[in-house]
Amino acid sequence: MSDSLIFPMGKFEAQIPTDRQYSENHLWVQEGAGGFRVGFSAYSVRLLQDVYFLDWDVEADTQVKRKQEIGQVESSKAVSSLYPPADGRIVHFNDLLLDDPSTINTDGYGQGWLYHFDTEGRFMSAEEYVEFLATKWEETQRLIKGQFND
Repeated sequence: MSDSLIFPMGKFEAQIPTDRQYSENHLWVQEGAGGFRVGFSAYSVRLLQDVYFLDWDVEADTQVKRKQEIGQVESSKAVSSLYPPADGRIVHFNDLLLDDPSTINTDGYGQGWLYHFDTEGRFMSAEEYVEFLATKWEETQRLIKGQFND
């Protein structure tokens, strides 16, 4: 992997590779053949913890909107809805994850990618994303502590 920035998450660190861009909903996007490859940032994987189920509500080759629910991910922490990083078209999914989504936990910036996406959307650089995380970290810690105290 190329150079990475580090975002401290208490006792843990989230690696934020500088060779891709990021969205406010904690997805990475990397431009390549077939549009953008999309996956969970290390920050989101750390918050989800062990991902063990993934399901899509839309088919490949579907136009989607940024706030449209496109699927769900289930982890040891919660069931979470999935949303695209911008308006665009889901080209195709990483079918390997449907059989074994644990690759998201072990190789989130490699084989654990979610789908290819065609978009005109704008995204944050790694540096901008780390700054964004810093503005949200205090609130995130309160939410995490609230989950443990429920």
